[in-house]
Amino acid sequence: MAVSTPGRDEGATSLQARVFLLVAATFSTIYLTQPVLPVLREEFGIDAAKASLTVSAVIFGIALATLPFGRLADRFPARPIILSGGTLASLCGFLCAATTSFPLLVAARFLQGVFVPSLTTCLVVYLVRRLPPDRLNVAMGAYVSATVAGGLGGRLLAGFIHPPLHWRYAFVTASALLLLATIDAGRWLPREEKILDSGGKEAGFTALLSRHDLLRIFSVAAASFGAFSSVFNYLPFHLAGPPFLLSTHLITMLYLSYLVGVAIGPLAGRLGNRFGNGIAMVIGGALFGASVLLTLIPLLAAVAASLAGVCAGFFIVHTAAVGALNRKLATSRGRGNSLYVLFYYLGGTAGITVSGLAYRRAGWRGVVALVVALLLIPVAAGILEARADRPGRDGIEAR
Repeated sequence: MAVSTPGRDEGATSLQARVFLLVAATFSTIYLTQPVLPVLREEFGIDAAKASLTVSAVIFGIALATLPFGRLADRFPARPIILSGGTLASLCGFLCAATTSFPLLVAARFLQGVFVPSLTTCLVVYLVRRLPPDRLNVAMGAYVSATVAGGLGGRLLAGFIHPPLHWRYAFVTASALLLLATIDAGRWLPREEKILDSGGKEAGFTALLSRHDLLRIFSVAAASFGAFSSVFNYLPFHLAGPPFLLSTHLITMLYLSYLVGVAIGPLAGRLGNRFGNGIAMVIGGALFGASVLLTLIPLLAAVAASLAGVCAGFFIVHTAAVGALNRKLATSRGRGNSLYVLFYYLGGTAGITVSGLAYRRAGWRGVVALVVALLLIPVAAGILEARADRPGRDGIEAR
């Protein structure tokens, strides 16, 4: 067994809690600066686009490191990779708290992103490698919930729990939590793991990228997360200015809409099972687009409602895309999913960068226009996917 506990149920609960702790602590570091971007702009004397590099640099680091760490996890035990990566990511966070140089802050954030897959990707490989199917489902349920909770927790930590002007304390707190979670993982992860070689032939990255049906799904990952990142990255600037003039605390409270992601996952899975993943992508993309247009109404209630719709639409698209991907892959699911993650985070990086230019030229309306254009991709891909599924649809795996 992976965890020595008095009983099976107790052991499953303990593992679930520890997986949740490690993943939530990891994801809390990714969006830590998002609610305090206006504060960083003033403190370092930079524009909104440069301040947003403290988010996009992390995402870019994750994108670059996902495939290499996936290969490492296939060849070596997960424990030393997780312990090393978690420790180094924590040290980068402490450096972010201490530096007064903006370029060094961005560089440290990039390195944090590089080490994130050492925790997330390797943890998933460990769970698949060690657990029977019934316990794996429980552990992966904790993993998915922790990604949402961690993303929200990091935002609340920087913008609400700590005073925004003292954003450095948020880095200290998040880094300390990650270090503690990493040390705890070192206690329950086994020192020895048996690495099993696969006897079957699996498609490589190049072969997967040559498949048009998979490229369609990868484009959905890039476009949808690019749109989602753009909304949440530049909305604080929109709300901090006229006519809203909101404080950082009030802006941060709007991130509670992210909790929609906790509830929408199972519902999105049922939607895909009932109508097909292609139709689910169309519905999610349309809901996302209509909701972001709602932010143009200069009323706080309209913005709050729009954010709930943005989150619901995004998680419907994301769940349907992952379900469609895994339904298409009979082998090479590890490589296929790592490519999905790569496109996902590259899309987020590109979305934040390009929307920064749009914001500089046309303000929030420019960002909204870009987001709506990006959402045409998952809607179009969903239509093509629905047509491909029409002759005879199998059971759809969604997560």
